[in-house]
Amino acid sequence: MKTLFIVAFLSLIVWNLGAGMYYMLVDHGQSKRTVNALTRRIALSVALIALVAAGIASGVIEPHGIGR
Repeated sequence: MKTLFIVAFLSLIVWNLGAGMYYMLVDHGQSKRTVNALTRRIALSVALIALVAAGIASGVIEPHGIGR
């Protein structure tokens, strides 16, 4: 369930990145849709990092220690 949640967040981030690119190509700087899509992408990225950090701190997510 945790993995599905993280993958869903990542897919939303990629979707908003693609939407920003599409709006940039279509609108030619005439609207703020590009800025809004990229702002949502940044907000989702920050929220995902915060949720993963909170999950690690609370013990819900256990890092596996790559490189040990």
